[in-house]
Amino acid sequence: MQVLRAVVSSGSVTAAAADLGYTPSAVSQQIGALEKQAGTELLERVGRGVRPTAAGLLLTEYADAIGRQVAEAETALADLRAGRTGRLAVRYFATAGAALVAPAVARFRREHPGVRVELKLIDVEDPLPDVKEGRADLALVVRADGTGPEGIRLVRLLDDPYRVVLPRGHRLAGRRLLELAELADEPWVGSEWPGPCLDAQLDACAAAGFRPSFAVQSEDYATAQGFVAAGLGVSLVPRLGLGSRHPGVVVRKVRAPEPVRVLYAAVREAGPGAAERPALHGLLDALRGAAHPDR
Repeated sequence: MQVLRAVVSSGSVTAAAADLGYTPSAVSQQIGALEKQAGTELLERVGRGVRPTAAGLLLTEYADAIGRQVAEAETALADLRAGRTGRLAVRYFATAGAALVAPAVARFRREHPGVRVELKLIDVEDPLPDVKEGRADLALVVRADGTGPEGIRLVRLLDDPYRVVLPRGHRLAGRRLLELAELADEPWVGSEWPGPCLDAQLDACAAAGFRPSFAVQSEDYATAQGFVAAGLGVSLVPRLGLGSRHPGVVVRKVRAPEPVRVLYAAVREAGPGAAERPALHGLLDALRGAAHPDR
């Protein structure tokens, strides 16, 4: 059909062949094959040239539309491959939202205004199956050892240390730095769901020689602070989870050891021959920048 359009535009087989870089014979064969498929003549001779029949004119109009659509598709594909357009689906958890995701997405949108970022807040569910199966392009996760399942690459973003939260009138509240073992005999207020974040707390306590005795389970940082303020125990809360502090508590650093949870960005491993994804690389760069704004 594009050969037909060239013949109709130029008015002759010879001129169309010159424009397309074909031989006149090849152009005539293409037109003959198209007429056979259409079941009717598409061109008629006029002097030394040709003109379209009604059927030829109809197909030429469709060829024009197809040519424009093909050009648009090529441009759209080039924009997608260059990271100028597209969509990225992101899974994140609450405490990473304000500190990492918000500034990273703001920067990314400035640098890639044509790429749509779809954000989904996750709670205790594991987002890695979504990444592995292609329902998400990137997920923020906490991992203790930096390893993920087969097919997943983990990019280390940030070490998020835990702080001890004490009631204001607590006997240790006047200290700026505490040994973790000093909290061994305290009642504890839980702040984490079972999983890698809680494991980071328990592993640190085990290294200090004790297992915490939880008097209250809250699995929520703001609620845990409320229980601590009421004098029901002490708690460990990660630094990213302390954006809003209860007026009835004090927050202190802890050491020997300092509990730390490690935040990663999880993406699919690129297999052999996989296309580069500039937009995804741009989002990873933005997340790294948000995690370490002073670098």
